[in-house]
Amino acid sequence: MVRANGAVSLRELARVVQTSEVTVRRDVRALEAEGLLDRRHGGAVLPGGFTRESGFPQKSHLATAEKTAIADLAAGLVEEGEAIVVGAGTTTQELARRLARVPGLTVVTNSLLVAQALAHANRVEVVMTGGTLRGSNYALVGSGAEQSLQGLRVSKAFLSGSGLTAERGLSTSNMLSASVDRALVQAAAEVVVLADHTKLGTDTMFQTVPTDLITRLVTDEPPGHDDRAATELQALADQGVQIAVAGATGNPGGDQVPAGRRAPLPGPRRGHVPGSSPLRSTTGLGDPTTPDRGRVADLRRR
Repeated sequence: MVRANGAVSLRELARVVQTSEVTVRRDVRALEAEGLLDRRHGGAVLPGGFTRESGFPQKSHLATAEKTAIADLAAGLVEEGEAIVVGAGTTTQELARRLARVPGLTVVTNSLLVAQALAHANRVEVVMTGGTLRGSNYALVGSGAEQSLQGLRVSKAFLSGSGLTAERGLSTSNMLSASVDRALVQAAAEVVVLADHTKLGTDTMFQTVPTDLITRLVTDEPPGHDDRAATELQALADQGVQIAVAGATGNPGGDQVPAGRRAPLPGPRRGHVPGSSPLRSTTGLGDPTTPDRGRVADLRRR
């Protein structure tokens, strides 16, 4: 079966070549080592993530359980009365559904889907950017969207994307979407990236958030055989990104994997916004300043 992201399942490969999935998985790993293909969860795809972006209908059916767990964990990072920005995406849409329960919240977004999820929430104010509607993901893009964000200052930005690597950070396949996401980042003191494990190690055309501007990554636990995702998590932690793993074994609320060092940034980008509330954890995230890389190391050993 060919999936929406272009990947062919290992089961289908095994059926075509008339061998076991174990053999196919071993061969796929060998081909990946030679740069002949890229592995995906339960499948493989031709190398390179620099492809046309999938539309909303395709994305909405991918990794749904993972997105739900990530959204549950990320919602615990939002305080009552905060002002935040939320970018476009199916994972951020899931987050918005949970933010409807946070009183006194102000959400700035360029996503029609995020706005719709919050439209009937009591005591939640929704501020939409201007811009031109991009129908494939129901987002407002272009100069109108970017200009409406000028002069804005909020505590946190919650963003998703098409790929995430330690080397390049968060990226997407569309230039207009990337430009608006960069404007959202500039408006926030802290940047929280929501990305399921299938996006870890994937690089796409347009960079949105370089690694040194990512405060925290909320992701799900990679499968035991997904060495690439576990390696990428460790590399991100080494560069100072705080990592929260949703649904980690033995800790349904999530597991915090903060890094031992953090690169300083100019100005107040990562600093605390006067009058805003610091990050707190209601979901088992723990102390974000405590060095502990054991979780990522454990993922790599599986």
